[in-house]
Amino acid sequence: MLLESKILAAGISAVGMGIASIGIGLVFNAFINGVSRNPSLKNELFPLTILSFSLVEASGLFSFGMAFFLLYAF
Repeated sequence: MLLESKILAAGISAVGMGIASIGIGLVFNAFINGVSRNPSLKNELFPLTILSFSLVEASGLFSFGMAFFLLYAF
């Protein structure tokens, strides 16, 4: 019973990686739309895009780490 609970909890925690990948797609979609509307803002939008990408990616890696923690910690 404990093993099945650990696997279920890890699976639910790993869903966050899928959500993070959707978030990354939305970040770069917004960047492409912003640059296509006003190309002169590329130098201002790019650092914000990289910052947003890193924050979304960190949340995905956190959920990945929690999934492994739930599987192998106890």
